[in-house]
Amino acid sequence: MTMGRNHPHLKFAAAVELVSLAVLLINLATLHDPAVASLTGPIHGCAYLVAIVSVLRDPMKRGTTIALALIPGAGATLALRQLASANEEPAPPAQA
Repeated sequence: MTMGRNHPHLKFAAAVELVSLAVLLINLATLHDPAVASLTGPIHGCAYLVAIVSVLRDPMKRGTTIALALIPGAGATLALRQLASANEEPAPPAQA
């Protein structure tokens, strides 16, 4: 099963990863509530792993796309942007 051009799993994982990171950082800077960290941390980790697997399964991936996906926090968003631009590039003309 290949991923479609819209990358729905990667979009969702990128959004969850960014939001959960923001919640973790805000909690760290303000309340430092262990319950928030223990709930949000695994969500962030799962979103991070889903993003990496989504990039690895994409047929348009490149080495740089994989490297971007490995960056915690914003890597999924950066990889998504690179995959979107790779899908927009026209195919090279056929050699006769």
